[in-house]
Amino acid sequence: MRYQAEPAFVLHARPWRETSLLVEVLSEQHGRIGLVARGVQTPKRHLLRAALQPLQAIRFDAVQHGELARLTAAEAIDAAPRLLGEAMLAGFYVSELTLRLAPRHDPSPELYHAYAITRERLRAQEPLAWTLRRFERDLLDALGVGFDWASDGDGADIDPAARYRLDPEHGPRRLLSDRGRADRSEAATGRALLAVAADRMPSIDDLASLRRAMRGVLAHHLGPRGLKSWELIGDLARVSRREAPGGAPAVAAVGPTDDPANGAAEGGAHPDGEGA
Repeated sequence: MRYQAEPAFVLHARPWRETSLLVEVLSEQHGRIGLVARGVQTPKRHLLRAALQPLQAIRFDAVQHGELARLTAAEAIDAAPRLLGEAMLAGFYVSELTLRLAPRHDPSPELYHAYAITRERLRAQEPLAWTLRRFERDLLDALGVGFDWASDGDGADIDPAARYRLDPEHGPRRLLSDRGRADRSEAATGRALLAVAADRMPSIDDLASLRRAMRGVLAHHLGPRGLKSWELIGDLARVSRREAPGGAPAVAAVGPTDDPANGAAEGGAHPDGEGA
C-alpha cells in the first residue's frame, strides 16, 4: 500500500540503528501508522528530521511493508505549538495516550479531529486541566468506549449533588452515602459530569474530582503498564517538594499527583486546586 501526501500528526519518534527513526503518526484516513524513516539522522536531512517531532502536523509519502511503512518523503504543514513547562508535559501526555490506546491501521476521523483541536487548545494556552479532560472524553468516544455523561449506568439522570464512580464498562455509578472516604476521593461530582456533558468547564473542585475519576477509567483501558508521562510528573512533583522550603512544591502549578492534569490555568492558578 502506498500513502501519498497523507496528512497526519506525529505522536512519537525514537532513534533506530545509527541514522534512522521509528515514527508513529496519527492519520485521518488510516488511523495510527508506524513509519521507518531511514537516514534522517544525518546533517543533510535536518529539515526532514525537524518535521518528525511530536505534535507536528505533516504531509507524508510512504510504502507499507508489513507492520511498518517506509517513509519516502515528509513535510511540515504548519508550525508545531511552542509549549513550555506543564503545557509541554500535557502535549507529551496527549500524544502518549493516543499512541497507547489507538490501534494501528484503524481509521478514526473523530480521534484525528479531537487531537487536532486539543493541539490548538494547547497552542492557545487554554486551561490545561479542562483541555485534557475534554480530550480524554473525546478519545474514549472515538474509540467506542465512552459513555453518557448525563445519566448513570442504569439510565437515571445524574444528580448534581451526588458523587459517582466511573465504571469503565458501565459508566457512572452513584456512590452510597456510607461509602468510605477513599471511594469518595476517587469519585467525580455529579456537577462535574453534567458540565462535561454540556462541554462546559467545571469549577476548580469539580474539575479535580473529574481528574481522579478519569484516571481509573484510563488505567483500565491501558492495562497493567501505565504512562511514562504519569511517572515523569510524579518524579517532578517529588523533586519539587523535596527541594522547596518547608516541603511545599517549588512550582505552584505542580501538585502532589502524577499526571499532567495539574497544569496551570489562566493567570497561574492551579486548575485542580491542589497546588502549593
